[in-house]
Amino acid sequence: MPPEQTLVLIVEDDSHLRQYLTTTLRSHGFRVAEATTWEEGRNMAVGLGPDVVLLDLGLPDGDGLSLARELRTVSRVPIIVVSARGREEDKILALDMGADDYITKPFGSGELLARIRVALRHAADLTAPPPAAVEVGSLRMDFASREVTLEQKPVRLTKIEFDLLAVLIRHAGQVITNGQLLQEVWGDSAKAHATYVRVYMRSLRKKLEADPTRPRLLLTELGIGYRLKPEG
Repeated sequence: MPPEQTLVLIVEDDSHLRQYLTTTLRSHGFRVAEATTWEEGRNMAVGLGPDVVLLDLGLPDGDGLSLARELRTVSRVPIIVVSARGREEDKILALDMGADDYITKPFGSGELLARIRVALRHAADLTAPPPAAVEVGSLRMDFASREVTLEQKPVRLTKIEFDLLAVLIRHAGQVITNGQLLQEVWGDSAKAHATYVRVYMRSLRKKLEADPTRPRLLLTELGIGYRLKPEG
């Protein structure tokens, strides 16, 4: 989606940061709407139908986490949390509440724009018919035949390894929390077994990484989860 067709809703009560975000986005051709409170943010998100929401967590009339959860019940709009809270617990909670990404202040305009591009690509993928196969660099997954190749050479994966990689490759570039991976691959019964993800990620890296101890494809987001690097 071209920037000039993209509406970004900024929900931020800090006037200086809001002005910086607005100026940056408009200078790159995006349309921008601004909200300064929880209530205003919810109403504008529902009424305007933005393509992306940039959401601060510390709003004057409510917590941004609850707004993310509220928006997720009525919309699949990508939500990028923009916050000074850098603790792992805050990031995990925001992602589990429905946010698609989390960027910690301070940050540069290049990083912000890159995060928005990833969020928009992911949103477009959700509305498109599911692909028969996905390629990320030299890695290719065929969902119909359940075959995986790396540099055109077949890679033998177990059912769990394939399902885990499928979640990551469908969300390439995005951080997927341990809780999300457990839910999507193992279901509710596995919530108490967080070690499952770590064990199978180690196995996947042995099969897909040139050096499993220094992964370049399957990256760890410490204390949060994992991310498949789009560039491979």
